Amino acid sequence: MPILKNISTLYTCREDGGQDSVHPIENGAVIWQDDIIEWVGTESSIPAEYEHEPIIDAANQIVVPGLVDCHTHLAFGGWRPDEFEMRVRGQSYLEIAKAGGGILSTVRATREATEDELFEKSAKLLQRIGKLGVTTIECKSGYGLTLEDELKTLKVYRRLSETMPLHLVSTFLGAHTIPPEFKNRREEYIKVILEEMIPAVAEQNLARFCDIFVEESAFTVDEALTILEKSKEYGLKPKLHADQLTSGGGAELAAEVEAVSADHLEQVSDQGIRDMAQKNVVGVTLPIASLYTQQPYLDCRRLVEGGVEVAVATDFNPGSAPSYDLPLAMMLSCNHGRLTPAQALKGATIYAAKAIGLENKVGSVEPGKSADFLLLDLPSINFWLYHFTPDVEKRVYLKGEVTDSSQ
Repeated sequence: MPILKNISTLYTCREDGGQDSVHPIENGAVIWQDDIIEWVGTESSIPAEYEHEPIIDAANQIVVPGLVDCHTHLAFGGWRPDEFEMRVRGQSYLEIAKAGGGILSTVRATREATEDELFEKSAKLLQRIGKLGVTTIECKSGYGLTLEDELKTLKVYRRLSETMPLHLVSTFLGAHTIPPEFKNRREEYIKVILEEMIPAVAEQNLARFCDIFVEESAFTVDEALTILEKSKEYGLKPKLHADQLTSGGGAELAAEVEAVSADHLEQVSDQGIRDMAQKNVVGVTLPIASLYTQQPYLDCRRLVEGGVEVAVATDFNPGSAPSYDLPLAMMLSCNHGRLTPAQALKGATIYAAKAIGLENKVGSVEPGKSADFLLLDLPSINFWLYHFTPDVEKRVYLKGEVTDSSQ
């Protein structure tokens, strides 16, 4: 039963206390058995019953919970680097799409890829993601848009969860966009989602959530309500891509269907914030998407001051957010989203865990939780996000073991 001692500051990040409260313990200690935390407190108050247990020296480093990325599109075919140059040259999303790019270009590549090819690519990505200190990740489908290809993607995630050490949660996103073969028959595609995809995903237990892109260029509020209510009948909890480009009532809908989270929210209305706060819907900021698309960032402080818990995630995907660097997203959420470093840390730990329904298992350093935490050779979390650097010396513990991905 290891005892981690000589911690300068242990940021436990319990759920209570609001966005600012990361519950630091000076000269802290952590004790765990197998993969579960058993005791947390100050080094001076370690119970006598543990006095003969083996000691691990934290070398006066800080300790934070394992990071949780609660919004990614991990499995996809191909990449889209040419679109990066096109955006830099000033071409719009619509112009890129007309030139053969956008989501549908990834749909083509994902349909062409085999399950094994997607698995191998995603596994390599997860290894790199783990090096950043991410110990829990959410992964969406949405680049297949046929029954066969959506199930193929979700089966990749099931295989990853069975073979990779990270905690992984799957989300069905068949309502990402209208596929080209249904361009002028959107009602028929929605019928496929309702009558074929959702039942199959639920029957095979391939996802925990059903997500939908609610936007003028994707799905309407009414269409989303129909799809999300059907998903709830099959035990899939609602999540939404909401109010990214326009204030279209996505946040209000998230509250109406009691979604676990509403993500993006760059154009969220004041009413939407009030509704989300009332229904305890987590707001997920995705600043890397704003960075790459050169669109306005979400003012996270509006949500925090309105009583909404804000999680921070990457939105990792091959088009609008081709970076899986969660610490980068945390830094951007401070510089552009007006979160403090403590607020960003809470957003990438316990609130992110809450956004995927795992707050009772991961996201904080507490007894009964998975023994997932990072040792960072830094004086404080303020210094971490102020002096942002990709090569912070770290030790990553996942399920009580030092990972191979630790630096």
